Amino acid sequence: MKLLFTKWTTIAKQSIDRAAIVAKFLCLLHVTNTYIFSPTLVYGPSMLPTLNLTGDVVLSEYISHRLGKVVPGDVVLIQSPENPRKMITKRVLAMEGEVVSFLVDPSRSDRSRTVVVPKGHVWIQGDNIYASNDSRNFGPIPYGLIQGKVWCRVWPLDGFGSL
Repeated sequence: MKLLFTKWTTIAKQSIDRAAIVAKFLCLLHVTNTYIFSPTLVYGPSMLPTLNLTGDVVLSEYISHRLGKVVPGDVVLIQSPENPRKMITKRVLAMEGEVVSFLVDPSRSDRSRTVVVPKGHVWIQGDNIYASNDSRNFGPIPYGLIQGKVWCRVWPLDGFGSL
C-alpha cells in the first residue's frame, strides 16, 4: 500500500511540475504578446503599395511609442479614433507643433489645407492617399492612441524585411 502511495505522490509531483512549466510559458507568451511585440495581420488599400491589399503579417513592437521614440515616417498601429474596437495601420507624417499641408479630397480637387499639429497629437496618413481614411478626415490623433510601431513584415516571405 505504501509503495502505491509513493508512486502516486511521485506522479502528482511530476504533473504539478509540468503544469507549472506550461503556466510559466503561457505567462511569458502573454507578456511578450501584450507588452513587447506580436504578429499582426494588416490588410486593406490604405497602405498600398507599402503593404499588400490582401494582407501582410507584420511584427509590431510595443515599447518605442511608450518611450516617445515614434518619428515621422514610422508605420504605426493605432486604435481607430472613429471605432475604438478597430486597429488601423498608418504612417506618421508629423508630430506636435509641425505644420502639415494636405489635399482635402485628392480624387476630386486640388484644394489644399494647412494645419498645425497640436500638442500631444500626431498626424497620420495612409500611403495610398486616394483610399485612406486618416487625419485628413478626422484630424490629428492623440499620441495615446498609438498602440505599437510596425517593425518588419514577416509574410508574405517575398516581402520579408523592415518597412
